[in-house]
Amino acid sequence: MDKVYGTADQAVADIVDGSSLAVGGFGLCGIPEILIDALLAQGATDLETVSNNCGTDGLGLGVLLANKRIRRTIGSYVGENKEFARQYLAGELEVELTPQGTLAERMRAGGAGIPAFYTPAGVGTQVADGGLPWRYDGDGGIAVASPPKETREFDGVTYVLEHAIRTDYALVHAWKGDRHGNLVYRHSAGNFNPVAASAGRITIAQVEILVEAGEIDPAQVHTPGIMVQRVVHVPDALKRIEKRTVRA
Repeated sequence: MDKVYGTADQAVADIVDGSSLAVGGFGLCGIPEILIDALLAQGATDLETVSNNCGTDGLGLGVLLANKRIRRTIGSYVGENKEFARQYLAGELEVELTPQGTLAERMRAGGAGIPAFYTPAGVGTQVADGGLPWRYDGDGGIAVASPPKETREFDGVTYVLEHAIRTDYALVHAWKGDRHGNLVYRHSAGNFNPVAASAGRITIAQVEILVEAGEIDPAQVHTPGIMVQRVVHVPDALKRIEKRTVRA
């Protein structure tokens, strides 16, 4: 039952080329930065990431992107990253943009064993009708476009069918964890981490505080250990912020 790995390098060692990854965090808040850096050093490439955003230039998933390790990404927000925009428009990166709430529910559904669900988000737009540019051809044309999705009426309202997301691995950050993999998130750093943790077939969690099994009140557990396969203690994890505004 002891799921603790000695280092982040050991925890990500078996991630192979072409793997899909659900990654927690929102902007730079709550990102599993140490696990991402370990994956960069490990060398896996041709990855597909599922995350709210793709880091910033030089931080978070942005370091994998800058080193051409990501082939495809599913996300909601792509700002704050010039290299992301360059690769996308140059046809080097495939991007599936998804409404933020839909993305969260797709990951949650994957963890809950729900194959698909209907939502009103995106009805009447290219999200449902298809035609969103997933990949450009490098000359301003669209090489791959999103397909149309199934729609259905319930009580006179149209909904679009969205498929669940299940990934090979998940990388998440938690404030506290025990040796059995039970996790507690702190404040807004929870964000996408719980749903990302549920979506991965193998979930790897970096935790700031590591305690023994039984030391976390069961009522305080956000992600149960049954969803977590590996834990890495990272007491020195940095808390980064994208922009800081102070008085003049």
